[in-house]
Amino acid sequence: MKLLLIEDEIELAKSIQQFLNQNDFMCEWVKNLSSAKDKIANYNYDCILLDLMLPDGNGFELLKELKNNNKPEGVIIISARELLETRIEGLTLGADDYLVKPFHLSELLVRIQAIIRRKEFNGNNKITFNEIEIDTLSKVVKVNNQPLDITKTEIDLLLFLIGNKNRVLTKAAIAEHLSGDMADMLDNHDFVYAHIKNLKKKLKDAGAVNYIQTVYGLGYKWENE
Repeated sequence: MKLLLIEDEIELAKSIQQFLNQNDFMCEWVKNLSSAKDKIANYNYDCILLDLMLPDGNGFELLKELKNNNKPEGVIIISARELLETRIEGLTLGADDYLVKPFHLSELLVRIQAIIRRKEFNGNNKITFNEIEIDTLSKVVKVNNQPLDITKTEIDLLLFLIGNKNRVLTKAAIAEHLSGDMADMLDNHDFVYAHIKNLKKKLKDAGAVNYIQTVYGLGYKWENE
């Protein structure tokens, strides 16, 4: 899962980014509103962590743009401002949650997980698609109730495909989801093919139906045969 952290307090941002990366998220970090707008215009995120007081503007400005452009990203405001009026304004403008600084990183993690579950999987920790079951908290995948030997990247790919079932996902979109903006620096997206191939083989060998379909010239699609 891919996150965008918008925070100008360098030490806090570094600690948040390191903690989330260690907990199987891909967390990108920008220090100001301008950079955040560029990121959001060019990339998609599962959740945005937004400070309000930024060097070049107020985070509420970004919230308004997200709402006006119907962007689907979940947003958690992280701010030292405790006023009830500020909380109400943020939630009214479209934020999903509001966390007052200082906070425990473990609490931030739980709130991020809750938002992603709510937005993509109707609030469920366990995602079931016919014979496939994914526990998003323990990172365990089962096929026909038997545990599957699978990597963290393959779980992320599996969730991305299921979360976008019946939609064609381009190689570029999958590469961006798995690698963030680092995907722009790669000469090609061959690693996407390798991950798709490995995931398909593991699911097939475990007795799962071949849900991952290649749409030639476009990308891949998860569909129920």
